[in-house]
Amino acid sequence: MYSYNDRIRAVELYIKLDKRVGATIRQLGYPTKNALKSWHREYERRLDLPKGYARSKPKYSQEQKETAVRHYLDHGRCIAFTIKALGYPVRESLRSWMHELHSELHARVVGRSNGVARPPAMKQAAVIALCTRQGSAHALAQELGVCRPTLYNWKNQLLGREAPASMKSTNQSPPSQERDELKRQVESLRREVRHPRLEQDLLNKANELLKKAWASTCSACPTGRRHC
Repeated sequence: MYSYNDRIRAVELYIKLDKRVGATIRQLGYPTKNALKSWHREYERRLDLPKGYARSKPKYSQEQKETAVRHYLDHGRCIAFTIKALGYPVRESLRSWMHELHSELHARVVGRSNGVARPPAMKQAAVIALCTRQGSAHALAQELGVCRPTLYNWKNQLLGREAPASMKSTNQSPPSQERDELKRQVESLRREVRHPRLEQDLLNKANELLKKAWASTCSACPTGRRHC
């Protein structure tokens, strides 16, 4: 819940910054995009905002807020990973809760990654998603909240530099049945990301299939060539 002064400050800054939502939220650390636009519409109608601030029952409880923020802090400080693991909230809400509960960390949340080590479960899930992706590595990196080189570094750490970074269907790819099984297991991992044993089993399976594909590719190379 924001006071009258908080709301009027946000609206005035929003107008001053030519109604740029992102710039306003980054500078203040609050509110959400929808709240800011709602306050501005109200301000345009009344040339002011109501002193009191009646709001409907919040979508998330205080306990849910604290759980999300704690998960973010305890699991590598990755917004995308927290949202995937808990199933809530949206990015803007989590940033707002961080400002509300840990305002001293706000600058780190809205900025670039601060280099905090990611948990092994996240690395494993990311590597498997990288190797079985249908889209680009860049799009996957954005979804996970990391940079593209980080994904490849994790792949090198867990599978080795010689392992391919994609399981897309090619002449050298593993049999389609094995690819389909791996994809099924990846989906299972995404649903049960908190189960370390499952994560390790899936990673081992991915490692086995990827290295088998790599060995098959190398054996097909002409003698003396070093493409593999």
